[in-house]
Formats: sequence, structure tokens, C-alpha cells
Amino acid sequence: MRIPILLFFCITIAFTSCSPYQKVYRGDSMTAKYNLADSLYQMGKYKKALKLMEQVVPVYRGKPQAEKLMFMYSNTFYNLGDHYLAGYQFERFETSYPKSDSVEIAAYRSAKSYYELSPRYSLDQKDTYTAIEKLQNYINKYPNTQYRQEANDLVAELRGKLEKKDIEVAKQYLKISEYKPAIEAFDNFISDHPGSQYRKDAFFGRFDAGYQLAIRSIPRLVNERLIIAKGYYANFAKYYKDSDLIEDADAILEDINKRLNTEEPTS
Repeated sequence: MRIPILLFFCITIAFTSCSPYQKVYRGDSMTAKYNLADSLYQMGKYKKALKLMEQVVPVYRGKPQAEKLMFMYSNTFYNLGDHYLAGYQFERFETSYPKSDSVEIAAYRSAKSYYELSPRYSLDQKDTYTAIEKLQNYINKYPNTQYRQEANDLVAELRGKLEKKDIEVAKQYLKISEYKPAIEAFDNFISDHPGSQYRKDAFFGRFDAGYQLAIRSIPRLVNERLIIAKGYYANFAKYYKDSDLIEDADAILEDINKRLNTEEPTS
């Protein structure tokens, strides 16, 4: 026999309203709320636990249970993927309980929360810079931590993202024929990222941009800028004469030499 829809909803509401969780959630006992939140947290039922924690956190501040509660509260946001609040709450935990046994893991998860907030390289990288700062501060503060290697790997990944953004910006200037900004961007990249995997591209890009700027200049500036471009070639060849880009670089240099009426070798 089919149960009418209205009756079905009434039964569902009745059972829901009488559940142990709802009784505690709607009740006045903060002790019951704390204990149930703790139990749910241990079982990994973070959403339900969080609703109870939001009720008891203001009441338990300053009490003996507060340290454990505030760590659980912070970690609940972390496990739910709310990294803005996780980072903030873990930072508060560090400040409030500097002698806690959990302070190191709180510091790491705070820093890692900012890492999780770092967007893809093409977007604004404010959160990436913050994440690098937080992770580096953590490594400096806890040099013997078990998370040292992981933290260093995260920093390297984030730095790689900044490098990717910077090299793409420089390449975009070159692509749209903004040669002076391209040269400046490649110059900055070479200075700012000495160990980057994109360093070869930056040296070649600067040379190419210098050459393009020269051949498109007014006549009285062409030779001067071609000579400057040859200097960029020398810098490139010094480090990357065996690279896959050397043939392209040599072809450009050959044209520069022809324009300058020289017979200098191309490599």
C-alpha cells in the first residue's frame, strides 16, 4: 500500500525531530553538545560536528577544554576544504596555545591551507606569495619537523607557478610586439628566478625581443640596437650554446651580422 506523500513527509519530520542529534543540537546542554561534537569529529562526520562546535566554541573559550575544542574546530574546516577559515583558525590556535602539543601541526596546516588557496598561474598570485611566506616561516620555526621535505616541495611548486606566470607575461609582450616591455620582463625574470627551468627561454626571449626591436626601429637607432641584441645573444650562447634553441639564435645572429655588414662567426 502506498503511503500518501503528505503522510510520508510528516513521518520523516517526526523521526528527524526526534533523532538524538537533533535533541542535542536543539537542547540547552553545552556539555552534551561538546561531547557529541567530539564523538562526531572522531568518526569523521565533520559537517554535523561543525554545527555543534559553532554553538559551543564561544561558551568554552578560556576553559580547560578549549584547547582541544579549538584544534578540532580548526581541523574541521581543514577537512571540509574551507581553507580560508582553516588557515585563519589554525593561526589563532597558534597564538592562543603556543605551548600546545598540537601547535606544530596547527602551524603546518595553517601554512598548507594557504597553499591550497593558491590559484592557477594565470590568475592573481597574491595567495601564492602568502603561501610561500607562511610555509617558509614554518620551515624556519620548525627546522626538524617531519614535514620539512613536504613543505619544501610545496614551496618549490609554488615558486614554479610564479615562474610560469612571469615567463608567460614576458612571452605575451613579445607576441603582441611590445618589445621594450618584453625585454624588461625577460630581464626581471633572469634576475628574479636564477634557478628556473624557464631561464633558457628568458635568455632567448630577451635576445629575440632585442632583435625585433632593432629591426623595427627608426634608421638612426637600428645599428645601436642590433649591437645591443648581439650582446643578448652572447649571454644566451654563454649558457645555452648546446640547447635546442641555438640554431634559431644563430639564424637571428646571422641576420644581425648581415645588417651590420660584418663577417663575424655565428657561434
